[in-house]
Amino acid sequence: MAAVSDDRQRVQAQAKWVRMSARKARIVLDHIRGRTVPEARTVLAFTPRAAATDIEKVLRSAVANAESRPDLLWRGDDLVVVTAYADEGPTLKRWRARARGRVNRIRKRSCHVTIVLAEAPEPVGSRRRSKKVAEAEATQEPAKPKRRSPRRKKEAVA
Repeated sequence: MAAVSDDRQRVQAQAKWVRMSARKARIVLDHIRGRTVPEARTVLAFTPRAAATDIEKVLRSAVANAESRPDLLWRGDDLVVVTAYADEGPTLKRWRARARGRVNRIRKRSCHVTIVLAEAPEPVGSRRRSKKVAEAEATQEPAKPKRRSPRRKKEAVA
């Protein structure tokens, strides 16, 4: 399968060693992927999960990175979240004492959150029809619906 090349310039921001599991962060990242920055901020503001606050900080940082680059003339509202993902970070291993001298392992997971922004793609073409196409369609007669043959009743053989 060939990859589709995209010539848009991209800007990214990354937060490393965020103290939450990547699995929990991915749930929130799925909500903002493909959205514009204002939409993504609104979604994150009303998402009740704790991951939303950390992801919102990364989104703010990515927008600031895009606006601070002198070679790009981007405003934050014109950008789209192209990719957003959370990779697993290092896991802190701790232990907890249990009954009869035993031990349970506690895994304190972390993740690295990355958000990539790009300029919103331009619409491919206008949806308006040209005058010639509209006039040609108006002069043509509408297609007649196909006529069904009547169902034949089975004749009773006597």
